[in-house]
Amino acid sequence: MPVFRVERNKGYTVMSNYHLRDKSLSLKAKGLLSQILSLPEDWDYTLSGLCYINRESKDAIRSAVNELERAGYIERHQTTDESGKFSSNEYIIHEQPVSLPPSLDKPLSENPTTVYPTTAGNPTQPALHRR
Repeated sequence: MPVFRVERNKGYTVMSNYHLRDKSLSLKAKGLLSQILSLPEDWDYTLSGLCYINRESKDAIRSAVNELERAGYIERHQTTDESGKFSSNEYIIHEQPVSLPPSLDKPLSENPTTVYPTTAGNPTQPALHRR
């Protein structure tokens, strides 16, 4: 029986095929997510950093990140420093999309009602008509 040997090189990445088969994602978003998943966990995931290792503009990288965020593959959280000022974005990368909160995904009711505020006590604003 013949013996087949495969010479393996270093530098492989093991990742889920889920995003590669997601027909709702553009090729750009699939490629960027694949690249992000191949980077070490301690890598600095910034738009500038991703631009540095690609031939894409910051706007192109941003649009792909936004697409992945809308699809649920990336979660972005604004961080603050010790003084409470906005600092940087923290990104959580998922191999499969997470579901979005109901408030962002779709309305809770098929027939929402509009509540009009009353203007009692504020004579400078005209009264609104109620339905």
